[in-house]
Amino acid sequence: MGMLPTKWAMAQTRAESLRILSEAGPNSFDTIGVGVNRNAIQATWNVYDRLVRFGTKTQPDGTLYYDYYAIEGELAERWTISDDKRSITFHLRRDATFHDGSPVTAEDVKWSLDRVVSIAIGKSQFSTGSMTEPSQFEIIDTHTIKITTPKPDRFTLPNMAAVYPIIINSKVAKANATAADPWASEWLKTNAAGGGPFKIEAFTPGQSLTLSRFDGWKNGTLPGFRRVLWQVVPNAQSRRTSLERGDADIVQDLPPQDAVSLAADAKLKVVGVPMAGAFQFIGMNNSIKPFDNVKVRQAIAFALPYQQMFEAALFKRGRPLFGGKPGVPETTEYPQPLGYDTDIAKAKALLTEAGFPNGFETTFSFELSQATIGEPVSLLIQEALGKVGIKVTINKVPGGQLGTLLQNKQVPFFFEGSAAYLADADYFFRIFYHGPTRWNFGTYNNPEFAALVEKTRFETDKAVYEADVKRMITLAKEEVPIILLWQPALDTGMQKSVDGYKYLFHRQLEMRTLKRS
Repeated sequence: MGMLPTKWAMAQTRAESLRILSEAGPNSFDTIGVGVNRNAIQATWNVYDRLVRFGTKTQPDGTLYYDYYAIEGELAERWTISDDKRSITFHLRRDATFHDGSPVTAEDVKWSLDRVVSIAIGKSQFSTGSMTEPSQFEIIDTHTIKITTPKPDRFTLPNMAAVYPIIINSKVAKANATAADPWASEWLKTNAAGGGPFKIEAFTPGQSLTLSRFDGWKNGTLPGFRRVLWQVVPNAQSRRTSLERGDADIVQDLPPQDAVSLAADAKLKVVGVPMAGAFQFIGMNNSIKPFDNVKVRQAIAFALPYQQMFEAALFKRGRPLFGGKPGVPETTEYPQPLGYDTDIAKAKALLTEAGFPNGFETTFSFELSQATIGEPVSLLIQEALGKVGIKVTINKVPGGQLGTLLQNKQVPFFFEGSAAYLADADYFFRIFYHGPTRWNFGTYNNPEFAALVEKTRFETDKAVYEADVKRMITLAKEEVPIILLWQPALDTGMQKSVDGYKYLFHRQLEMRTLKRS
């Protein structure tokens, strides 16, 4: 495992090449598809361009971090917003080309955006920015395209910088489409037709992906590495050993305990960033007794052993979302701490008020694919709730099955995690606290809250918006449909010679900013 392939070693010097190890590789080169994994996003993010991208800011520790509120052009050199705020006109760079050398045109952009809203998963995301129909994407000329929405929607532009609107070489894709598959989805799973900073050079499913720099890329600063070898090494110890021996440059998704120990190695560095928008939590189905009782939910929130769970499951690698101040929030940031700390006496009192002075019995579920964190969390919860009279039976759900159970609202009490692509608090609430979807993990249904979710989406008065968001956060604290635990850290190990690491909202590597110091 420690030796580089001969062809790789001969082809590039170490200064020009980068070797990445991860637990799994991409299962598709198309972000819009059922069952697409996180690693597919890493591949498409570096192989394709979008019209715009999020800007960059530097954290106090020097880590680069995406700036959600500073959108900049990628394929679009500029854009204008109409006076009524209902349309955005994008002007494309005239020198941008795809990997095959053909120019990027408005026709390619329209076909790519039409494709997003014509595939269910893409349409679901784009609808958060009021984009649902191909007719909303209009070609003005060869290098100009306009997007029109029924109402002004501040999520239209950020959606253009997210993972789905990759700009595809439409001529190549259409040549591989069929009557049954007009969007070439089958072909694009295993082939790329992009123009991003890297090209796919070789791919062996489940083993490796080799990328080479696209020297004709005009949409940003050329990547610092000419070639990237991304290899799949399922065993965490093997990945760690390769990094320690200097054979690997970057190891992704370090387990918390490895992040702690490797950070002490003077030859290496570990970048740990609490994942923006990501959160792990305790879910309670508000439509199933006794979790339909707000005092029961509050009681459990006061009974949980937060600090013990944080230390046992994450080795404190992350940002706590427990504790904090109860009541009206000071900021509109969300997720934020809900104001609950461990208080067994208060938990017992609330259970008595709820009509359960002797507690009750329930099951607590977690998926085996999350056992590293789910196991210690569930055992500590079982012990802690036993102190207030709640008898918990732990249910270990086979990998890949919890999502279906949550979709069908069949799980009363559980551990889970998720993430929001866009950073606004009302967007977070719309996804995770609203509606009949699986993502409304608490099956929360408060009419006042639901009305505020719909209202804030199109609110243009900043003061009114902030007041409405603070009211939603207050309700989330009081009614606690789910119990936020923490934002886990994304821990990445690397050689000290690797610079330019940038944290992105989708938690995958931005390869174009990496370089050898």
